[in-house]
Amino acid sequence: MPAKIRLQRHGRKRYAYYHIVIADSRAPRDGSNIERIGSYNPNTNPATIELDFDKAIDWLAKGAQPTDTVRAILSYKGVMYKRHLLGGVAKGAFTAEEAETRFDAWVAEKANKVQAKKEGLVLDTETSKKSQFEMEAKKNAERAKAIAKRNADAVAAARAASAPAPVAAEEVAEEAAPEETEG
Repeated sequence: MPAKIRLQRHGRKRYAYYHIVIADSRAPRDGSNIERIGSYNPNTNPATIELDFDKAIDWLAKGAQPTDTVRAILSYKGVMYKRHLLGGVAKGAFTAEEAETRFDAWVAEKANKVQAKKEGLVLDTETSKKSQFEMEAKKNAERAKAIAKRNADAVAAARAASAPAPVAAEEVAEEAAPEETEG
């Protein structure tokens, strides 16, 4: 029976999460499986991956073939690297202690990268919120200026409409002056 390590879809429409399972390659995608070794949720940032490390290595040693996506997940979590190091130990290239040291260094480096990404996401969120707040404050100030100008224009128009008497008095004085000189 050829075994595959693959994803089994769960979740609602447009919000899928997956179980990482060992299944017969002839079984349907969401059909029966031999064993569940983890889960993968791509809806979070960064994606959430829970994996039983020892079972994954054991199944790879038994000859189970991962699909492309699962191979990427296993590589991301270090299962493929650990398997590679165990192969080197079996061939006598280096000792088991040296393999553990190399793997621990790789895990620490990977943890730093993941933590840096999480901090970067938080920083980007804070920066975008701050810039959005500044833009909103700028727009509000522009709107306040426009409203103040419109109100000032309305007050000036109201004053001009309520004070037409001085303009009419000058016209009356001009009309009256020519009549006096003729007579």
